[in-house]
Amino acid sequence: MSRIKTRFDQLRAENRAAFIPFVMAGDPDTETSLELLKKLPGAGADLIELGVAFTDPMADGPSVAAAGLRALESGQTLRKTLDMVRSFRTQDDETPIILMGYYNPFYAYGPQQFVADAKATGVDGLIIVDLPPEEDEELCLPARAAGLDFIRLATPTTDDARLPSVVKNTSGFVYYVSVAGITGKAAGEKAIVEDALNRIRAASGLPAAVGFGIKTAEKAKEFAGFADAVVVGSALVDEFAKALEAHPGEADNAINAVLTLASDISGAIRAARK
Repeated sequence: MSRIKTRFDQLRAENRAAFIPFVMAGDPDTETSLELLKKLPGAGADLIELGVAFTDPMADGPSVAAAGLRALESGQTLRKTLDMVRSFRTQDDETPIILMGYYNPFYAYGPQQFVADAKATGVDGLIIVDLPPEEDEELCLPARAAGLDFIRLATPTTDDARLPSVVKNTSGFVYYVSVAGITGKAAGEKAIVEDALNRIRAASGLPAAVGFGIKTAEKAKEFAGFADAVVVGSALVDEFAKALEAHPGEADNAINAVLTLASDISGAIRAARK
């Protein structure tokens, strides 16, 4: 059984949603982002999305795009990102790690070699934003065969005709983008999101997560009342960048700022169904 399924089974028994923070690997450098990664479970992270930096992040808003550029400027690569996961696994063998990115770096690495290396280092799942179901043979099917979950995005424009194709080879969970647009925009309306998650669960039989535009603990709590997981990215990335800019060279201060916000969001999510 995968770590992702195990974690969602545990959360279902506890009757609460998962908190899934997103952080960019290598922002502002590999060492600092690794330290943050290792401390996120202690701040309440149930699963973690680890961003793979790319030069043309078309679905990302300014905050995440800037984080990716900082990572690239510091020399971050996909191989270094896998090394981060390997290091994380020396102290945590339970928290699922999901790599989120765009296909070019995985293609350049070599899909078959990447799948083997990702499995060996302790990666649990992949979200490849720009790889549609029509291209499942590229990476989705090899990943599934190796035991990696392949998590697909569904959006407000994913209608009932398209949804079966989207979820066909999906595993782990389905990630619902709450707004038609880039990361960091305002989150979608509660009733619309709840209806969409119900449709996704019915079509896939999988947990349904919601993300994009969830910036506050209050908003996370609202969605955690009915979602299986809540993803928060831009708010954490912004907090990190703001602290780094305010106190250059003081990485611990920036890490603690992110952990404080993550802890607040996690607490709100845990309280949502009480």
